[in-house]
Amino acid sequence: MNKVILYTSSFCGYCSAAKSLLSKKGIIFKEVNISSDPDLRQEILNKWNWRTVPLLIINNKLVGGYRELLNLDSLNKLDKFLN
Repeated sequence: MNKVILYTSSFCGYCSAAKSLLSKKGIIFKEVNISSDPDLRQEILNKWNWRTVPLLIINNKLVGGYRELLNLDSLNKLDKFLN
């Protein structure tokens, strides 16, 4: 089973769009909202060198943000990435 983690924040349009796309495709993911925890924001910066949300991690590999997710899906590579 794939481990999909989506880091988000409250009131983030791109986060909502990423969650919607993953849900529409039937991809089960764990959402980690970093809005109220500055330590989590620092953690993703330190671990992934990433400053913005959404941040998508699949099988402990950095996928990127919403644009990267959308690009993978539009190229029909998201399903392959998950398998």
